Amino acid sequence: MPQFRYIAVAASAERVEGRMEAADKTTVVHRLHASGHVPIRIDEVGLGALAGLDLAELLGVRRVSARSLALITGQLATLLRAGLALDEAMVILEELVDGAGEKQCLRRLLERVRSGASLADAMTAQSGVFPDFYVSMVRAGEAGASLEAVLGRLAEFLERAEASKAHIKSALIYPVIVALVCCVSIGILFAFVVPRFRPLFEQAGAALPPSARALLAVADFLQSFWWLCLLVPALAAFLLYRQFKNPASRERWERLLLRAPLVGPLIRKTEVARFGRTLGTLLKNGVSLLSALALTRETCRNRVFVDALAGVIEQVKTGKGLAEPLAQSKVFPRLAVHLVRVGEEGGRQEEMLLKLADIFETETTRSIDRLLVLLGPALTIVLGTIVASVIGTILTAVLSVYDLAM
Repeated sequence: MPQFRYIAVAASAERVEGRMEAADKTTVVHRLHASGHVPIRIDEVGLGALAGLDLAELLGVRRVSARSLALITGQLATLLRAGLALDEAMVILEELVDGAGEKQCLRRLLERVRSGASLADAMTAQSGVFPDFYVSMVRAGEAGASLEAVLGRLAEFLERAEASKAHIKSALIYPVIVALVCCVSIGILFAFVVPRFRPLFEQAGAALPPSARALLAVADFLQSFWWLCLLVPALAAFLLYRQFKNPASRERWERLLLRAPLVGPLIRKTEVARFGRTLGTLLKNGVSLLSALALTRETCRNRVFVDALAGVIEQVKTGKGLAEPLAQSKVFPRLAVHLVRVGEEGGRQEEMLLKLADIFETETTRSIDRLLVLLGPALTIVLGTIVASVIGTILTAVLSVYDLAM
């Protein structure tokens, strides 16, 4: 009988890991639920060199992009609202999608649903395709007979996340182009323009200004060691990647980033918006507070917020509510804590969490827009300053040679 490695969240919001022998992943899911656990990840344990690898990748299971997942979720919710049975809706949906990965995913889901598995169990069987909170919300929707409503909220959640990513990517196009033009222009200046003035500069001898000598030295260095300009950034990126793979180093870097003047507030707003949107959506779909907090913690990307939520969960277990532990963590902004407290006192916790997400998503968008609006002119000014300095230095050297000739 195959063995499975699982990660789950207990009723006390503690992370539980272990191994279990079962016929398939669906059986593991049922056993975990019977024990009061919410499955997060289940992987079949391979043998030898295959141990710990993602079997979905080894078997050639195609992944579904976040954008496609949002589209599929919205379409499935619409079909279910129209009164179609789940398997009928999935058959139609398979015909509607174009991508091979999406078709393969829906086909596997349909096979398991028709064999008697729930939609959440069928999703769990496809490792790495569906996010953990997504599966938990679908499971809660099936248990509460409100699957179409849950899928509709999930679609809205995913569409908002994708819209935010698309906005950032489109806004970055202009600054990236300006930065590339800056690098190419500076490279052309030092590789082709400055060397042409070398014979003229050599005529000046000792009378050559220090700025012109420095310009020639930079041009000589770039011509001789141009490969360092490619190697050093690549090496720095590799070392930074290794630092972020180390949990302790990553936490130190992320704490530093949170204190940075412009980047820190932006990261904080993004994490708070994700926290509010995820937790509010989970609570609205019937997931208990402790389980919802544990699942929300898994979606956080900044280790500072991950550690803060671990402390929040421990205090929530003692019955302190949510607002007070958030305030004591000293990570969440006062506005976020105030809105959560208002929601707790008025019995509208889910509503206020989603409102909190709306506020901080709007603030995040505004902050990104301001930064990107400033970034383009800043790069243009830097390029103009460098070009003006080079031209000014060349003209100064030419005038020096002219004075010697006179």
